[in-house]
Amino acid sequence: MTKSIQPGKLAGQGVVPSHIAIIMDGNGRWAKSRMLPRVFGHKKGVDALRETVRACSDLGVSYLTVFAFSSENWRRPPDEVGFLMNLFLQVLTGEIKRLNRHNVRLRLIGDRCRFPQELAAKIDMAESATAGNTGLTLTIAADYGGRWDILDATHRLLADHPEKSATFGEDDLVPYLAMSYAPEPELFIRTGGEQRTSNFLLWQLAYTELYFSDLAWPDFDRKALEQAIAWYLGRERRFGQISEQLRSSETTC
Repeated sequence: MTKSIQPGKLAGQGVVPSHIAIIMDGNGRWAKSRMLPRVFGHKKGVDALRETVRACSDLGVSYLTVFAFSSENWRRPPDEVGFLMNLFLQVLTGEIKRLNRHNVRLRLIGDRCRFPQELAAKIDMAESATAGNTGLTLTIAADYGGRWDILDATHRLLADHPEKSATFGEDDLVPYLAMSYAPEPELFIRTGGEQRTSNFLLWQLAYTELYFSDLAWPDFDRKALEQAIAWYLGRERRFGQISEQLRSSETTC
């Protein structure tokens, strides 16, 4: 049984990750397995996200980034896409007071050009309304793709600094990436049984620990989150070094 996680630590084993990224997969299959329309799974997924946000806030996680709608999701049946856009609008309308009450800041990353005008305006309003909050930063990736992120960052960098077209490096590009305001995720979670990153935060996940859960997203609760964090705390993060180097560094400190 997983021990209860205290804010910032798990039973003295290590520090809870400051940034967790999640692909919330399995909503449609969750509904289908219960002989329900796929949209019921998406509604239930909102409840799971609400619980995860609350748990991350309680545990001292600083950043939670979730993949809500990918660039490729526009290819889904039009009825489902329309439902997701309306659900997104409803959630934003209903959750702002809750986010402010819990000191959560909301941000959105992705290409907003294809969103309905009403939804785009609501996103702007929700970001502004929570901008002063200093607790957890909840980032929703919508109409987002990792390849788009890197290309968009490159285009904007070269527009600002055309003289660097042949010489720019990582340090030049990083400030233009969609998540330049946050540290790279330490823990990535994907629910639903799939084991791939699906064009999510391709640059930022380079050294992230990858955790895959067979649970569909609507079934992913606080206990499941704590199990993922406990798994993360058991990992040795070497960043290209070997174990002996890490132990020597710890001894020196």
